[in-house]
Amino acid sequence: MTYLPMSKGFMYLVAILDVYSRFVVGWDISNSMQAEWVIQTLQLAILSYGKCQIINSDQGSQFTCKKWVEYLKNETIQISMDGKGRAIDNVYIERLWRTVKYEYLYLNPPDDGWQLYQGLEQFFERYNYHKYHQGIDRSTPASRFYSIKIESVFN
Repeated sequence: MTYLPMSKGFMYLVAILDVYSRFVVGWDISNSMQAEWVIQTLQLAILSYGKCQIINSDQGSQFTCKKWVEYLKNETIQISMDGKGRAIDNVYIERLWRTVKYEYLYLNPPDDGWQLYQGLEQFFERYNYHKYHQGIDRSTPASRFYSIKIESVFN
């Protein structure tokens, strides 16, 4: 989860990222950091792309609360949590936040939440399907994500 400043106010962004491919399988914005919002974002990601085996998060209250933990246990998703003082545990999502802010937000400061949502929708489309990533052999997250999905079906 990250904080997104706007011309008037701010919003929060949560994203669900496939670490292997860097593909963003789910994201949403909110003006509050409620656990229900984070769970709903994860549920939509699962509906769209399937259930993951492990989910890694930081130690924020949304990810340590009873609702989040029970949801993951009921879905038989293993819980992995960043350790206190271990800055590199969440390097992939921190890199995503930097990219969101420097390649979209700071260049196009939105006036309101609706404008922010529309801009992020375009940003994540480009990020997933058109942006080549150095860290994944100069491929797009989508090509890497879907190649694994196809391989798992045929093996």
